[in-house]
Amino acid sequence: MGFLRHGGSTDPAKAVAGQAATGARRDPVIDIARFFCLTLVVLSHCMMVSPVLHADGTVTTENTLMEQRWFEPVLWCLQVMPLFFVLGGITGLESWRRLQARGGTGVDYAQLRLLRLIRPATALLAVMFPGLFAAQLLGVHPQVVQLMATGAGMPLWFLAAYLAAQLSVPLLARLHGHAPWLTVSALVAAVIAVDSLRGAFPLIASLNMVFVWCAVQQFGFFIADGFLAGRSSGWLVGLVAGSNLLLGLITGAGVYSGNMIVNLNPPNLCMLLLGLSQAATLQLLRPGVAWLARVRWVMWMVAAAGRRSMTIYLWHLPLLVAMTGLLLLSDFPKPAAGTAAWWWARPLVLLAVVLLLVPVLLLCGRLEERPTAAVHARGRAPAAVVTAGVVVFIPMLDAALNGLSVALLGGGAACFMLAVLLLGRVVEPAQTPAVGPPAKPGAGRPMPLPEPGLRANVES
Repeated sequence: MGFLRHGGSTDPAKAVAGQAATGARRDPVIDIARFFCLTLVVLSHCMMVSPVLHADGTVTTENTLMEQRWFEPVLWCLQVMPLFFVLGGITGLESWRRLQARGGTGVDYAQLRLLRLIRPATALLAVMFPGLFAAQLLGVHPQVVQLMATGAGMPLWFLAAYLAAQLSVPLLARLHGHAPWLTVSALVAAVIAVDSLRGAFPLIASLNMVFVWCAVQQFGFFIADGFLAGRSSGWLVGLVAGSNLLLGLITGAGVYSGNMIVNLNPPNLCMLLLGLSQAATLQLLRPGVAWLARVRWVMWMVAAAGRRSMTIYLWHLPLLVAMTGLLLLSDFPKPAAGTAAWWWARPLVLLAVVLLLVPVLLLCGRLEERPTAAVHARGRAPAAVVTAGVVVFIPMLDAALNGLSVALLGGGAACFMLAVLLLGRVVEPAQTPAVGPPAKPGAGRPMPLPEPGLRANVES
């Protein structure tokens, strides 16, 4: 277990305990990386979505970038979804260890993560359902309504996968602590097994929504433990080159598609190899990103977006689709997808999405603020937290298997609201009395969780 020591000298378990006691600071490198991923996702969606209204009144959606021959190899660099899960592994493991150090349990962790991730989604569904239902009543073409519903559903698949991976952190962290290589090897083997069987049993491919992203999340565990920090630049470059070489071999041989959008949903071994490459690249670029973190205006921008990251992610695509869908019903000029006029319009589309996001962030962004509890609050019973998790996943699984409809949006909004009510306020873990002179009356009252200054405890 010597490789788990950061730089060969620090035991991360002791370091985490010390951070929990003294107050840990956020890692700006992780924040900048997450901001980069979020920005790239918003930019790419603005260049991909292109609804088309045909002469017969039907509506289809064209993915303009996917039709460009040059874009497929570029996707190897721009497909950053695995990096989201690497970053989630880093922050998730550190948050779990801090919570443990303060007496928290896996149920407490699940409560925090569920609240952090589903409250912004609840607002989205609560607005989308009555809006689209009203559009139906007003006679808007059903295909336009379905187009908007699909726009709301696309970000939800990520929420389902990310939430499943994050809720597994306490279990996987325990396995990682005892046998890190065996744990990640078992997940990789599960990914390969599912990929091997998906041709004969197509439905089994959905299992890799768990296996792939949990395996990629484990790479974040290794970074959090300092395993990559103790490696040379040459070693990291070799890891990047090796994972991409293997990716090239399996796609070149026709085992997998060379298109990383095709390989994304459901994910397969290609996403795992990309995740490994991106984890090594993150560590390789850490000195440069750390230098960037010293630029004040950069960190101001990163912090502003980071406080509302889930709201931005969940809302940008529904707003984009709603805007373009409404434009289809107007006489506003609509250049054909892929033409020069269409490309020149992309900056305007991006600007419009940003402007539409501003009021949403003002109204709904506060839902991402860390959950707080009164000092007398008690934690929810495990049954309530488990029930909340099940209630949340029911509509997301239905949407993944059958597609998103207006009716399912309504059912999902009701399920998410019920889950928030079940989760209630944040639990206060029992505190271990400090050794020393007796405390003054009232001084021994435990602090609410998470500790002030440790906002990363609930950061997604």
